[in-house]
Amino acid sequence: MGFLGDVVSWFTTSAHWHGLNGLPHRVGEHVVLSLVAIGITLAIALPIGIALGHRRRGGTLAAAVANTGRAVPSFALMVLALKIFGFGTTPIYIALVILAIPPMLVNAYVGISEVDTELRDAARGMGMTGWQVLRRVELPLGLPLVMAGIRTGAVQIVATATLAAFIGGGGLGRYIVDGRSVQDNVTVFAGALVVALLSVFTEVGLGAVQKAVTPRGREVALADAVAAH
Repeated sequence: MGFLGDVVSWFTTSAHWHGLNGLPHRVGEHVVLSLVAIGITLAIALPIGIALGHRRRGGTLAAAVANTGRAVPSFALMVLALKIFGFGTTPIYIALVILAIPPMLVNAYVGISEVDTELRDAARGMGMTGWQVLRRVELPLGLPLVMAGIRTGAVQIVATATLAAFIGGGGLGRYIVDGRSVQDNVTVFAGALVVALLSVFTEVGLGAVQKAVTPRGREVALADAVAAH
């Protein structure tokens, strides 16, 4: 029947759809793990990136964060956190959050800081406060780039959450770790395939959100801001 036939058979076996090691449970674990990590990252990265972008300060900091995030391997972070905090979800979340902060923070900073100065000045000329300029002009115009950072970070978290199984965590990585331990390549492939599909779903879904929040044009955004004011 061949390897692919064995994979199809794996997915159609009822035992793989029930119990603590069944696909629904493992996917649920993976999704919850990813969502919590994404939520923590958003709470940290977006306020800092948006605040720095609004003030047009901290460009060096944003670049340093981006370069650091690219340089440090996520698995190494997870192992270091494991040594410090021990087994559990804490080292997993620390590694995932540190991994996803750079794209979210940098894109939030760039998206807000690169809004045209003329648009800012026009908004202030209408009597808007700094908060109103941020909320009605900068955020609507910068939101597509902010969303691009969220999308990138979220996909990285979903894909990297697989590594949680290597330090005793759950999720879809369990199929890869457990399959490797008994040289079951079919289970390893099945787990990797589901992770890939989940990552693609995240990418496509957030890509649709990014497209939906993209303004029709800078002039429209400013006109909307004027009307709201």
